[in-house]
Amino acid sequence: MKITAVRAIPLNVPFEFNSAGIKKPSNLAICHVEIETDEGITGYGLSAITEEHPVASTINDILASDLIGQDPLNTERLWDRMYWNVCPRGQTGYAMHAISALDIALWDIKGKALGLPVWKLLGGAREKVPAYATFGFAFLGEEELVNVARDCVDQGFKGLKMVVGHHGLQRRDEPRPLAELIRQDMRRMSLVREAIPADIPLYIDGNCSLDYVHAKTIARHARDLDVGFFEEPITQNDTGRLRELRQSTGITIAAGQNEGQSYRFRDLLMQQAVDILQPNVLISGGFTQSRKIFALAESFNASVANGGAFPSHNGHLHCGLLNGGDVEWHLAASAMMAEIYTGLPQPEQGWLRMPDAPGLGLTPRHDQIDKLRSNPGSLGSGKG
Repeated sequence: MKITAVRAIPLNVPFEFNSAGIKKPSNLAICHVEIETDEGITGYGLSAITEEHPVASTINDILASDLIGQDPLNTERLWDRMYWNVCPRGQTGYAMHAISALDIALWDIKGKALGLPVWKLLGGAREKVPAYATFGFAFLGEEELVNVARDCVDQGFKGLKMVVGHHGLQRRDEPRPLAELIRQDMRRMSLVREAIPADIPLYIDGNCSLDYVHAKTIARHARDLDVGFFEEPITQNDTGRLRELRQSTGITIAAGQNEGQSYRFRDLLMQQAVDILQPNVLISGGFTQSRKIFALAESFNASVANGGAFPSHNGHLHCGLLNGGDVEWHLAASAMMAEIYTGLPQPEQGWLRMPDAPGLGLTPRHDQIDKLRSNPGSLGSGKG
């Protein structure tokens, strides 16, 4: 089998957030990837949580020519080939997003060629994984926040996660100081904790948006509320500051969904900066590298969980490998994905069962993809 065509399509996807009777229009940006072969098998990949056009350009203008004529089943060889083309000095960022999307598509081809779902190719440790819901977005008012939290509990999710910080370090030039945002966060956390059963874990996610001082204020409040983990609280996943935060507050730290290089995960573990690693196949090097990060976590007896949403992809990783953990059902990202793919797994009473269909089990809605192709300078954002 040989690769005959590679293309990346930047998309700006509008969707409607709809939960607990609350409906709000929104949009997210992704980069959709297609790899065609001479045997008629096409693999589909994806990257997100970034700007979509640089990722698409990296693929179309640089990496595509690396893959044409190659055997798509040689995932290790092709990963290394792509890495040394765009990351020769260990860079991360857009290049790793591009490699991740292409690697996902290659594994989709491998599964389709062999007649197996990706989770079985990875090891087939389990058929389903527990799912927690990311629900607590900044666009929800306090009453709406509580209502959506209760709705998620009623649906059977095994935990709930809310956003804090609201990209605070990017907003310091606004009239409201960061300290005011933090006070609002702490009130919102308390309202949710009081509204949901004590046995439902509550998690919080800083999206790398805070400095140490403000993260520490939130962490102390989170500890008093028995928050399950604080995800990526500090800008740049600064290992020294994360270690200080973990040691000074006793809060459980999770990180890694935005990291593209395996050495970054090694450093987080070596520096005792985290309790939970969160590789994300859409960013952390696809399945080829993420499974190695899982092995790294296992060697340190560290837990692994899905941060970065997209359980339709990360769920294969967590079902496939023995030390897989919870997957994230991000209410906004999941609504967006339903606009452009069919065959998405759906949570049932807090569990996500991965499909038995070969590959990823997803089918793109090509009519939507053609319609939603975004142009440079459009209002799409991958930071949802």
